[in-house]
Amino acid sequence: SDKALARTIMKKLSGIMFDNSKSVLQHIMEIRDIAAQLKSLEVEISESFIVHFILNTLPTKYGAFKVSYDTHKEKWSINELFLEKKSYKLVLSLYLLYLV
Repeated sequence: SDKALARTIMKKLSGIMFDNSKSVLQHIMEIRDIAAQLKSLEVEISESFIVHFILNTLPTKYGAFKVSYDTHKEKWSINELFLEKKSYKLVLSLYLLYLV
């Protein structure tokens, strides 16, 4: 039934943590896709909750990215989080390249 499937998907979502087996961008997309699956089963999760959930699943080495979220804008959508992560990665790469 849809109810049982929703519970299974919610259990999967609640157990997700970033583990370096994939990129952060893939991690964000995975959580976004799970949220979409739940929405299709009429289990609504706010976008704001998903953004905070994603940030909470990231390890401490992504602290600067979390601070960026906290200081730049009141709220980001999932897509903005995805784009900010891509921008952050590019800026960090350029910074590291400049140091070398």
